[in-house]
Amino acid sequence: MSAIRLLVLCAVRQHGRAHGYQVRNDLEYWGAHDWSNAKPGSVYHALKQMAKQGLLVAHETAPSTVGGPPRTEYEITERGREEYLTLLREALTSYDQKPDVLAAGLGGIVDLERSEAVALLEQRVAGLAAWRTSVTEYYTPEEGPESIGHIGEIMNMWVHSSDADAEWTRGLIARIKGGAYTFAGEGEPFVGVLAEGQENPYATGVRDPGDDE
Repeated sequence: MSAIRLLVLCAVRQHGRAHGYQVRNDLEYWGAHDWSNAKPGSVYHALKQMAKQGLLVAHETAPSTVGGPPRTEYEITERGREEYLTLLREALTSYDQKPDVLAAGLGGIVDLERSEAVALLEQRVAGLAAWRTSVTEYYTPEEGPESIGHIGEIMNMWVHSSDADAEWTRGLIARIKGGAYTFAGEGEPFVGVLAEGQENPYATGVRDPGDDE
């Protein structure tokens, strides 16, 4: 699973309707250009590709009153919302994906109801536990990695990573159960996107040919 589709759908959904540069700006605001494959070219490609697939609808807009070029604005479709929620749920439950997938899922977690978010994270913990059990059938952490030569360090790294992931996930579950954050149906959601013209302190400032589309 690629994080870029989830990130782009998340940003467009929060705006309601947004042009490509707004989406790029939001993802840089989230730092996604550092921890995912959300580079400008991939953002603009994802927008066009998902418009072709019917997940987004593209609206042609008039030229800017200050002389800027016309832009294409994107709006999520019902099919796009379904895809977004499918990707979001997969990102929160899967334990064998790249870290950027989970990070993208966390960016949209409050679009779910609180009870579902908890259930998905508990499913993630269960998956990690099952994976750990399968590994420890032939690798015993208590005996140390040296028991199977230097290759044991690979197993040791995996087990430690799994344990840390599970511990962090249980902590997040506890915070959510304790009332942290505003989830779907609970009131005004946290605004995680930039308003038109709002300065982005984390923008890279690097121009891309797709910025004016």
